[in-house]
Amino acid sequence: MKKILVIGMGNVLMQDEGVGVRAVEELENRYLIPDNVTIMDGGTTGMELFEPIRSCDRLVVADAINTGAPYGSLVRIANEEIPSFFQTKLSNHQLGLSDLLALLTLKDAVPEHVAIIGMVPHSLENKLGLTSEAEAGLVAMVDMLVAELSELGVVLEQRSDRGIGHWRKEAELEVADVCV
Repeated sequence: MKKILVIGMGNVLMQDEGVGVRAVEELENRYLIPDNVTIMDGGTTGMELFEPIRSCDRLVVADAINTGAPYGSLVRIANEEIPSFFQTKLSNHQLGLSDLLALLTLKDAVPEHVAIIGMVPHSLENKLGLTSEAEAGLVAMVDMLVAELSELGVVLEQRSDRGIGHWRKEAELEVADVCV
């Protein structure tokens, strides 16, 4: 069975910059994840992801990306398209991710399939939580992740125990605990 790694990239303290992290959290909250699929919060890391990526057969990255398209636009970039994607800076994590993929290429350890699912951010202010526009597009981004996994042969079963937005309630409780 192929090992699949789904990484959410982003800084959740900078509004829509955290959309990739929130998308994989939503994916995990909405669906039962099979054993061959690992969901990871990559945050703003780069080279620290070398071993997890090297150990997988297929990689899916969720991130905020700046393509010049209207805010909230969703984008899928995969396999051969990725090198040209990195010719212009489209993601705040691009340097780490492009360096990582280059190193994996040199080590002949690039996963057989690499896809980036991204959303053009509305705001990158130092504020907790997504903008309402990014939240509105989050479900469609999760649907794109589900479609990508489906293309890779993964059939996800919807959870009955959690609903969309579960992470929002947890985040609000964490902030309330810190402020007390």
